[in-house]
Amino acid sequence: MKNVIRFLALLFTSVTATQAADLPNVLWLTSEDNGPHLGCYGDEYATTPNLDALAAKGMIYTRAISNAPVCAPARTTIISGMYPPSTGSEHMRSMTSLPAGYKMYPAYLRELGYYCTNKSKEDYNLRKEGEVWNESGGKGHWKNRPDKKQPFFAIFNYTVCHESRIRKRPHTQVHDPAKVRVPAYHPDHPEVRKDWAQYHDKLTEMDRQVGAQLKELEAAGVADDTIIFYYGDHGSGMPRSKRWPFFSGLNVPLIVHVPEKWKHLAASDYKVGGSSDRRVGFVDLAPTLLSIAGKKPPPHMQGHAFMGKHEAPAQEYGYGFRGRMDERYDMVRSVVGKRYMYIRNYMPHKLYGQHVGYMFVTTTTQVWKRLYDEGKLNEAQSHFWKTKPAEELYDLEKDPDEVNNLAGSKKHQKVLDQMRKAHREHVAKIRDVGFLPEGEIHSRSQGSTPYEMGHDDKKYPFKKIHAAAEMASSMRSQDLLAITKLLDDDDSAVRYWGALGLLMQEKAGVKNGHAKLLEALNDKSLYVRVIAAESLGKYGSKEDIAKAVETLGKTVDPIKNGCFPSMLAMNAIDHLDDKSKSLIPLIQSMPRTPENVDGRFKGYVGRLVETTLKELGAQAKAQPKPKKKKDREKDQKK
Repeated sequence: MKNVIRFLALLFTSVTATQAADLPNVLWLTSEDNGPHLGCYGDEYATTPNLDALAAKGMIYTRAISNAPVCAPARTTIISGMYPPSTGSEHMRSMTSLPAGYKMYPAYLRELGYYCTNKSKEDYNLRKEGEVWNESGGKGHWKNRPDKKQPFFAIFNYTVCHESRIRKRPHTQVHDPAKVRVPAYHPDHPEVRKDWAQYHDKLTEMDRQVGAQLKELEAAGVADDTIIFYYGDHGSGMPRSKRWPFFSGLNVPLIVHVPEKWKHLAASDYKVGGSSDRRVGFVDLAPTLLSIAGKKPPPHMQGHAFMGKHEAPAQEYGYGFRGRMDERYDMVRSVVGKRYMYIRNYMPHKLYGQHVGYMFVTTTTQVWKRLYDEGKLNEAQSHFWKTKPAEELYDLEKDPDEVNNLAGSKKHQKVLDQMRKAHREHVAKIRDVGFLPEGEIHSRSQGSTPYEMGHDDKKYPFKKIHAAAEMASSMRSQDLLAITKLLDDDDSAVRYWGALGLLMQEKAGVKNGHAKLLEALNDKSLYVRVIAAESLGKYGSKEDIAKAVETLGKTVDPIKNGCFPSMLAMNAIDHLDDKSKSLIPLIQSMPRTPENVDGRFKGYVGRLVETTLKELGAQAKAQPKPKKKKDREKDQKK
C-alpha cells in the first residue's frame, strides 16, 4: 500500500511539473499611495523613465481602479477576488473570515505549480487560513524557489511614495513646486505645492526601484518568460484622494507587459504601446491571474478576468466603496463608467473631511483646513469641509478634478438614472453587508462568516435594510413620517437607519421623531441608542441633551461594551461639541489602547479620545503604560 501511495505521489508531482512548465512567470510591481501621475499617462511634470519604458512595450489602462481608496480594504479585494462589502471586511483594519473552501488566490496558484512570494506587505482584513504564500516578508523573492525551472508569481511592493513620505521633513526638493499642477479642489498655497512636488519626487524614487527590479529580471534570463504588471495600490496619498472613492482616490496606474512568447494570454484588446479604457479593478486581478494560468476562476470570485484563457467580456462599470476610515465612520458607494463617476453617500450628514488623525499629519490637510476656517477658499476648495449631498455625478472628461456635481442637472438625468440603477443592482448582487452597523457584521455572523450571513435572509434581510438605508439617506422631508416608523421595526439595522434618517434631517427630523428617539435611548441595540442620543444631543432640548449625554456616557466604555459601540459613541460625543463637556472626566479616564479588542484597530479609540479632549479644551491625562502579559497574570493570581 505504501508503494502505491508513493507511486501516486510521484505521478502527481510529475504531472504538476509538466503542467507548470507550460506556465508563464508573473511579476507584480506595486507602489503605495499614488495615482497615474506618470509620464506614460501624460503627466509632463513627472520623471518616471522606467515605468514609461515598460508602458512603451506593454499597455496602460486608463480606467483602472483600486475599488477601495485606502490600503487594507484594497489589498483585501485583491487577495480574495471579492468585494470587501460582501465579506464584511470593508472597514479599515477590520478582521473577518472567508467561508470554508474559499481560498486566497496564491493558494490556487500554488496548486497549479507556482512558487509564490510576496515582498513584503499583506495588510488584509481577512484571516489567512492554511499556507497562502511560499514566502511572504522582507526576504520573499522569486530567486528563492528550489527548482529554477518552476514558474513563479512574485510581488515586490514599494513604500517610498507612501503618504507618510510626502510629509517627511527635511526634504531636498527635486521637482520645482512652482511648476506643479494643483488640482481645483486644493488651495494654491506654497505648502500645498511643496507636498505635491515632494509626492512627484517620491514617484521618481519609486521608478528607480522598479527599474532595478526589471534589470534583475533581465540579468537572470527570465524576462522573456515573465508577464509583468505594475500598479499603484490606490489614489495619491494627498487628502481627498486617499480614503475617498472619488475617481482621484480610486484611479490607479496599471501597466501590463506580455512578452512575445505569451501573447496568446494577452487581453483581446492588447496593443503594444497602447492604452485601454476598459473598466478593470482590483477585484479582477485574482480571476485574471487564474485565467493566465489556465484555471477557470471559482464561482465565488466576483471579479472578471481581463486576460488569459478565461477572459470575460468587458464590464460597463467599476465599483468603489468607503467604510470606516481609521476612527471615523462613513458609508459611501461609487460607480466608475467610461466618462462619468457616480457617488452615493449613505451618511450625507458627515463632512467629507472628517478629522482622521493620520490624514491631519499632512501639511496640506492642515493648511487647507486653516484656510477654510479663515474663509479664504473658493467654492471648489471649500467643498471638502462641508456635508455631502445624497448623490454626486461628475463628468471625468470635462471635470477631471470632480468639483462640478451634475446630479441635479436635467441634462444628465438619464446618466444619473443609469448609474444609480447599476449601483443598486451591484449592492444587491454582492449582498453588501455594509448596511449593518460594524459590530453587527460580526455579531450576526457568529458561527459562520459575514459572507454566509449576508446570503441568509433570516439573519440579514437585505431588501428591507437596504430600502431603509435608501430612504433614510435620501434627505427627503416628505419621508419623515415613514423614517420615524422605521424605529418600530423588529430588525435593529432598520431601526439604526431610522435613527440616522432623523439625525440627517436635523431639527425637523428630531421634532417629527422626538418620542421615538427618546424610546430609542433604551433600545436593545447599542448602535441605535448611540444614533438616537446623537440626534437628541445635537437638535433636542436641554432635557434631551442631558439624557443623550448620559446615554453616550454609559455606552462609550470599550472594555464594557466593546470597541465598535465605543468608537461610534466617541464619534457622537465629538459631534456634540461643548454639549458633551460633562463627560470630560470619563473620557480622560478611558484606556487609549483597550486590551480586549483586535490589535489592528484598538488604537482608534485613543485617537478619538485625544481629538475630542483637544476640541473640548481639556487636557489628556497621562495613561499608565499597559502591563506586560506576565504582570497581568500575576495580578490575576492575586
